[in-house]
Amino acid sequence: MKEPKRILFISQEIYPYMAEETPMRLLNRQLPEYFQGHGFETRTFMPKFGEINERRNQLHEVIRLSGMNLIIEESDHPLLIKVASIQTARIQIYFIDNDDLFHRRKGVADEHGVEYTDNDDRVIFYARGVIETVKKLRWTPDIILCSGWMSALAPLYLKKAFNDEPFFAHSKIVLMLDDKEYRTPFPTKFADKLRLDGITNTDVRALAGFPVGYEELMRLAVDFSDAIVYATPTVNQRVSNYAETKGKPILPYAETEDLTAACKRQYDFYQTLLGTETNE
Repeated sequence: MKEPKRILFISQEIYPYMAEETPMRLLNRQLPEYFQGHGFETRTFMPKFGEINERRNQLHEVIRLSGMNLIIEESDHPLLIKVASIQTARIQIYFIDNDDLFHRRKGVADEHGVEYTDNDDRVIFYARGVIETVKKLRWTPDIILCSGWMSALAPLYLKKAFNDEPFFAHSKIVLMLDDKEYRTPFPTKFADKLRLDGITNTDVRALAGFPVGYEELMRLAVDFSDAIVYATPTVNQRVSNYAETKGKPILPYAETEDLTAACKRQYDFYQTLLGTETNE
């Protein structure tokens, strides 16, 4: 029997764990269910922001996956992995947690809307935490979908620092752009913090020596992705213009479509990337 294809979702926000029903949170919730219902194996990740109620959402720590320390600029950050289930869809969500970076914080900004000054460390920790956890799961994805700027470093790490890992050697990386940007640039030393074996000065030179805004971060994500999806009616124009110069497959946004139609368009697009055809 032919093995099912596998898709890894690296999402920034998913409903109902982030309570407001925004279009992106709903899409990130619906996509895993749609793909699982159409024969894919799925794994779904998001950050364990402090505003997520662990008791109400029945999160629990996965001890066998937790315990690794990730080093960012010589500081050790323990990696905690938690999991919860969306019972109606029979889908598990894995949460990347750390007491200092996520557990004691809200989303990407505090209750006054002020963005956290260490969001750069949180972006690094989230991307690396997902990749290390998937390695521990010994699970090989065919498609890796990165949704939201919190996932934007995953393409760089996958293509450069983890490029010799058999789990990711043949994965197609898809970047899903939306209309949610951060406003406070990351510090000038951000490029230096990204260093891991396999990542060279050339790889991050576009970020080196100045504060890193949303556009610079997402252009880096475009560089190391295999395909791009526009998930909202508007996305950053300079980022989309940059993406369109790269000659990579792009799935544009379609007006007036519901969630199911949006999921099906992505399903068909990914089948094309994998060199297979859909029967629908």
